[in-house]
Amino acid sequence: MKVETIVVGPLETNCYIITKQNDCLIIDPGDEFEKIYKYINDKTLNVKGVLITHYHFDHIQALEKCLDSFGCTIIDYKNKEKIPNFDYEIIETKGHHYSSVTYYFKQINSMFVGDLIFKGSIGRIDLKGANEKEMINSLKKILKLSNNIKIYPGHGPSTYLNEEKKTNPYLQSENYL
Repeated sequence: MKVETIVVGPLETNCYIITKQNDCLIIDPGDEFEKIYKYINDKTLNVKGVLITHYHFDHIQALEKCLDSFGCTIIDYKNKEKIPNFDYEIIETKGHHYSSVTYYFKQINSMFVGDLIFKGSIGRIDLKGANEKEMINSLKKILKLSNNIKIYPGHGPSTYLNEEKKTNPYLQSENYL
């Protein structure tokens, strides 16, 4: 499997395309559908599903166009079915938003966390639909996973769980958890 990042919209949301042979999944089509469509069209990929980490506007603005153009399934906090040929686990990670989930792809040792964790920080908990206690519980769930997992956040650069455990002040038990 291959992971490609397409940065979209004014909030520079990471839209991910996960490719396996000629099939792909889109994670968080936040905006600029034309960029997403061009990438998929240029590579002649078959979109099998759109995975949504949470329902904030900057992660879903191109969702309807993706569904209309590619005729695929939405996977989210309500619909946790599996897409054939893609092996992933859906972990409920509320806190930043009540609809927040993380997609863990064990085969490539990677997780797509939306706005749960960023390099050196975590998602906001002061927005509508957020909850600090749920955020803490979600972070504790993630901290139990393998240290060398690559984290693909909703904004900014990717990182690794072991690096975040060492450097992210919100993942230090004495500071936040």
